[in-house]
Amino acid sequence: MKGLELSEKYYCAYGKKMLEEKFPNIAERAAIGLVGQGSECLGYDDDISKDHDYGPAFCIWLTEEDYKEYGRDLSREYERLPADFEGISGRKISMHGGDRIGVHSISGFYYRLIGCEAAPESNREWLRIPESALCMAVNGKVFADPLGKFSEIRKKLLEFYPEDVRIKKIAARAATMAQAGQYNYARAMKRGEYVAAQLALSEFVKSTISIVYLLNKKYTPFYKWMHHGMKELPVLSEIGDILNLLVETENQAKAWKNAKAEDYLYTLNTEDRRVIIIEAICNLVLQELVSQGLTEGEDNFLENHTTRIMERIKDPSIRSLQIMEG
Repeated sequence: MKGLELSEKYYCAYGKKMLEEKFPNIAERAAIGLVGQGSECLGYDDDISKDHDYGPAFCIWLTEEDYKEYGRDLSREYERLPADFEGISGRKISMHGGDRIGVHSISGFYYRLIGCEAAPESNREWLRIPESALCMAVNGKVFADPLGKFSEIRKKLLEFYPEDVRIKKIAARAATMAQAGQYNYARAMKRGEYVAAQLALSEFVKSTISIVYLLNKKYTPFYKWMHHGMKELPVLSEIGDILNLLVETENQAKAWKNAKAEDYLYTLNTEDRRVIIIEAICNLVLQELVSQGLTEGEDNFLENHTTRIMERIKDPSIRSLQIMEG
């Protein structure tokens, strides 16, 4: 059984009754669900995931006032709920997994995930929050929220980054894709620096995945699941399969064996299959950037589009930032 389904069943079987009978004053004020860290909150958990932080559990979110008055007693009652449920013997809690469940204040829960007690108010605040943190803040499921305070913040976060912030991040990812994939990978291979070439590929892959999520107006998950989640995206999901091809392609050292320092400065080494794949990915991204009105032209080198992308930003304090920031 998936963790989210198990969590909701467990709440309906035990948690709801516990709240209504023992805490009637806050039963209609508490938000319940499972949101935050863990593959089960993304719906990506499988049999491998069950070795840690899997089992019957849920979160209870209270206003700051209710948490101060009832948090300790409610936590005690929560800990007294049956450990076993639906044939599962308790929850296997990892070293750092204890605070993923149980009783939280709404403000404290969001602060722990995104560094803000509520949705950010300024572009600068939005810019500094990692995509994976925001993904954790809006994943999972809210089973009940009669007061609506928890969901009010969640709704604002689900509306995604302000457009100026999204564009700034897209510009930064495009710059890294160009620098790492279209430029430094080839230079490292020419030098025989294969570790550096692999690091360049890793930076390219990470930035490519991020830009695809940004173009879909979706937050990028934690690195372990960012590629897995691409299949669910309506725009450019095919890049996920192409990235598989890129990382499965063997070392291309033979393609650079006789390359001289002056070779491939302004042309591509098409003997290197990874170079071809990188360019194909950049071309797909470029087409979507043009489609969304973020740049124009057919120049495949993404670095040459970053200035145009930045020009779409209206907020001068964001537009003036260094290209890689974000």
